[in-house]
Amino acid sequence: MLAAAFSMALRAAAVCLLLAWSPALALEGGMLYPRESPSRELKDLSGLWSFRADWSEGRDAGLVQRWYRRPLRQSGPVIDMPVPASFNEITQDPSLRKYVGWVWYEKELLPPARWLQEDAWTRMVLRIGSAHYYSIVWVNGVQVTEHEGGHLPFEAEIGSLLQPSQLCRITIAVNNTLTPHTLPPGTIQFFKDESMYPKGYFVQNTRFDFFNYAGIHRPVILYTTPSAYIDDITVTTDLAENVGLVQYLVSVQGSPHYSLTLSLRDRDDIVVATGNGSAGELKVLDPNLWWPYLMNEQPGYLYYLEVTLSAFVNGEALKDKYTQPVGFRTVRVTSTQFLINGKPFYFHGVNKHEDADIRGKGLDWPLIVKDFNLLHWLGANAFRTSHYPYAEEIMELCDAYGIVVIDECPGVGMRDSTNFGNKSLQHHLIVMEELIRRDKNRPSVVMWSVANEPASELAPAAYYFKTVIAHTKAMDPTRPVTFVSNANYARDQGAPYVDVVCVNSYFSWYHDPGHLEVIQRQLSSQFENWYKTHQKPIIQSEYGADAVAGIHSDPPIMFTEEYQAAVLKEYHTIFDQKRKEYVIGELIWNFADFMTEQGITRVLGNKKGIFTRQRQPKSAAFLLRERYWKLANESGLLTSKHDNVCFPQPQAFKCS
Repeated sequence: MLAAAFSMALRAAAVCLLLAWSPALALEGGMLYPRESPSRELKDLSGLWSFRADWSEGRDAGLVQRWYRRPLRQSGPVIDMPVPASFNEITQDPSLRKYVGWVWYEKELLPPARWLQEDAWTRMVLRIGSAHYYSIVWVNGVQVTEHEGGHLPFEAEIGSLLQPSQLCRITIAVNNTLTPHTLPPGTIQFFKDESMYPKGYFVQNTRFDFFNYAGIHRPVILYTTPSAYIDDITVTTDLAENVGLVQYLVSVQGSPHYSLTLSLRDRDDIVVATGNGSAGELKVLDPNLWWPYLMNEQPGYLYYLEVTLSAFVNGEALKDKYTQPVGFRTVRVTSTQFLINGKPFYFHGVNKHEDADIRGKGLDWPLIVKDFNLLHWLGANAFRTSHYPYAEEIMELCDAYGIVVIDECPGVGMRDSTNFGNKSLQHHLIVMEELIRRDKNRPSVVMWSVANEPASELAPAAYYFKTVIAHTKAMDPTRPVTFVSNANYARDQGAPYVDVVCVNSYFSWYHDPGHLEVIQRQLSSQFENWYKTHQKPIIQSEYGADAVAGIHSDPPIMFTEEYQAAVLKEYHTIFDQKRKEYVIGELIWNFADFMTEQGITRVLGNKKGIFTRQRQPKSAAFLLRERYWKLANESGLLTSKHDNVCFPQPQAFKCS
């Protein structure tokens, strides 16, 4: 019954042409990040919402009884629930922490009266930044949209359902059940022995190592545009000697009678190029390039493409304006190097999670800013969005700060052959379309990752990953594509199709636990075997060891801070040898401790962080800091004093 709730018709395939991009499938419409402008207003609906979990046996009472038809409080008790936040750890109810099924959110509000004036020619859009996992949305009892998948935004026009001076009631039902065909996948296991379990008892099983937090995780926003509006902008950049090239494509909805003007401004608000029309190319002489943090004195340099639409609707003149950040940068991969703007780039960074006490995966600005400050302190220049797309607010700061991103979809826990069938494949393709549609213009995103540690040794994985990677490249031929493997180098069926090999290994932890002396031999063999077989550059995409903060031992013993640091030192010795050849990066697992499902190998979560979950450093953080700043200093761009280098000051985030 729970699995049946996830049946959703796939959108009809459509063919489109976006510059050189020609995806085999295409989503309808754009998904521009909401920005205020003279023609656009935003109303953030973050705060307290009414909330109820559906505790009926089939978890379907809310749908059967149509809770969305009237205020939620009229159909039963409700509690306050913060949005954005995971619902799991907000209350003292242990059953809610591990709840599986439909939960219901409701918010009542009065839209500004000016939005609803008859002569306003205003379009009103409800946008949900992310809800995990499957969502249905009603406005005043009328369904306006549904969406499968967490971590990515979705929206719907709702203006026709609103009336002046009347409350707007927004109802969102969210189901966190995972099936073999969701992304990430999971299974529901029922226990029928009533001598041991209550009637109808079931659990959600997954094959990934992080807690399956659920709820509305990112802001819910109501925003406006004119009825004729800029729907999407696609930007690609290139360099021709000392000339920067910006190819652009702008799509417009709401009127066939329009004109477009474009101006490109630099960080000092000086216009450096202008254009007009829906598609074209802008040229900038001697542009400031977008460089990664610690690779240039002005990392994360952004220009701003201001697009102005002038349109006529029923004889009425309308204007819309949207500003798209643009970074001039190129990416190229050889058999031994990863090149950004033609220069070799070495990834020295982290893997992260959207994870924190109480709020779970909910967007948390103080935590976001703290984490970027820790990345600065650490000297990290990159991270992977393990194991799902991160919030757009985080991605905005990566663009502005020059933090390089490997952008990963939620393809984690794909450990069974049932995860590689046509139903899973169709959904996986749509998820990649949604991810690329959202992040295609971001200079910080240099590579797409289509999965993490799948069972890529299985025969069906060959066709599956060949198809997903080809589809991703068809949608975006400007970026390399990878997936992260922990399979045997000779049996990995997907590795022939990636541009960069990303390998996870935990020598002396999951393999030969406690034996530090074997790390260098095993790691060296790993690299040599992968490179000899595939002749592609390699990133060590995960490595590390659990350490419980404050636990010490000399000689080093597993789970102590000393052992974690010792593991890292052994890995670094081989990294320093192989990065002279074909190893192009190292990403520690993990940036910070994070919550997992309960189990005998997990004590309040995974402890492989170099910082605690509360962002306090372990010994390994200081070790890694010394290494990363040494790697940065080897470029010759920096002084020896760490604190002399600072994040750039993006337009929206000034600092003294």
